[in-house]
Amino acid sequence: MKPEPNITTPATTTKPTARRSFLLGATLASAGAVAAVVAGGNTTEIVGALGVESKPAKPKGYHVTPHISQYYETTKL
Repeated sequence: MKPEPNITTPATTTKPTARRSFLLGATLASAGAVAAVVAGGNTTEIVGALGVESKPAKPKGYHVTPHISQYYETTKL
């Protein structure tokens, strides 16, 4: 005869706190998207009100930096 399965143990190994954290994050992201739409596209005021600092986008690809300019100066004869 097989022993009966323990009903009190969860069927999955996912921690409930991880699931709750995910759902909380998804809810907050949705609320932020709704607030941006309601503001009429003026998201800089919303971001400032939330206290979130926006970082300028990093340039992609090759670009001359002071370090590269200094190297070019050292290669001149």
